[in-house]
Amino acid sequence: MSKLLEGRVAVITGGSSGIGRATALAFAAEGARVAIGARRQAEGEETVRLLRERGGEAVFVQTDVRQSDQVQRLVQSAVDRWGRLDCAFNNAGIEGAAMVLTADYPEETWRNVIDINLTGMFFAMKHEIQHMLSQGRGAIVNMSSIAGLVGGVVGSAYFASKHGVVGLTKAAAIEYGKSGIRVNAVCPAIIETDMVTRAFGGVSEFLASLHPMGRVGQPQEVANAVVWLCSDRASFITGHALPIDGGLVAQ
Repeated sequence: MSKLLEGRVAVITGGSSGIGRATALAFAAEGARVAIGARRQAEGEETVRLLRERGGEAVFVQTDVRQSDQVQRLVQSAVDRWGRLDCAFNNAGIEGAAMVLTADYPEETWRNVIDINLTGMFFAMKHEIQHMLSQGRGAIVNMSSIAGLVGGVVGSAYFASKHGVVGLTKAAAIEYGKSGIRVNAVCPAIIETDMVTRAFGGVSEFLASLHPMGRVGQPQEVANAVVWLCSDRASFITGHALPIDGGLVAQ
């Protein structure tokens, strides 16, 4: 059986841990060569090591998505190394101040969340799309959240940034659909990652109970959806924000 991304070249931001690392491994398992960007060098290089250990091709480029030139360097490294760019998973993000009401929200934290979660997404798409246009095709998946679909009280900057990602995704999908570039977003609920540990102190029975399936998600479950959206099996899907949420937003 042929692999879903055989021979393709992918870029992942925020690939040093959690969902980003799981997706990098999933991309490689499906035949893609992967350029991984993240701020944390040791963890990013560990992701590359894990991919290569499994027979994949990968490179790490230290990247702060708040800096457009660094994002451009990441994307260019993939093109220079492998000659093309077929798909991208723009995953870099932070949670900001959790459980802080809007009137009390620290202004500097607000700026940092928007810079990383939304402006960094714009920088990534800007540079990825330029290469995909020259090829006449490509697939981009952006990391949003159920916080991009509903409101809540766990941090207004996070909700604002993730709603912005959904809007940016839809705008780009419409702009570039006739150019052969598909753009979608994934919207996970609570996934067992370091971010959940920082925000909530880890997975609890209460967090699990919020989901109709009675559990939280795993990074691999998000990775599987990203791989599918980047593959030809999703060839007529663009402009969508896909909940990966155990039924949470259906309530």
